[in-house]
Amino acid sequence: MKSTLKISALALAFAGLAFGAKAQTSTTTTSTKTTTSNGVILSIGVDAGIPTGKLSDSYNWNIGGSVQADLPVAQNLFVTLNAGYNSIQGKNNIGGTGIDAPNIQLLPVKAGLKYFVVPNFYVQGEAGAAFLLNKSDLADNKSAAFVYAPQIGYQFPLGGKSFIDAGVRYEASTKFNSEVSDSKVNFFGLRVAYAFGL
Repeated sequence: MKSTLKISALALAFAGLAFGAKAQTSTTTTSTKTTTSNGVILSIGVDAGIPTGKLSDSYNWNIGGSVQADLPVAQNLFVTLNAGYNSIQGKNNIGGTGIDAPNIQLLPVKAGLKYFVVPNFYVQGEAGAAFLLNKSDLADNKSAAFVYAPQIGYQFPLGGKSFIDAGVRYEASTKFNSEVSDSKVNFFGLRVAYAFGL
């Protein structure tokens, strides 16, 4: 319950930051309009990451992909919808025990806000659910967990309505096993995506 309150406070802080920064913005420059068009923006990306905390004891890195839609709601402010796939790669022979950690296969589905603080540079906060695709391999008792991901990023224009969207985030979940406190999945991630406006 405490985690939920902290996450809710984080989401509200992101929203407050977005609207507070919007109130101080005077006019939109031409370069901002290049990446923050009035239409929907779609992106397809490659995701990679490095586990943190206790997860890093048994897991090396993760790889995956995601699709995202950015829907404009105000000047420089977008609602985001994101779905992806993450495969977190287990270590072999953990600590010399002869035990290999099974990969964690996740399907995260998130929604959030994306705000352009200055032209091309944005802050983003998302929350949602991560669905565990190989629950039986991990002996977990939950198929899904709450997930949240604050992110910062930059869009590199390619011309027209196309650009490369590169973002760094911290992604964390609640427990996948209610009886094991170390069953959370937390990592620092990088997303590099090709994006285009509709």
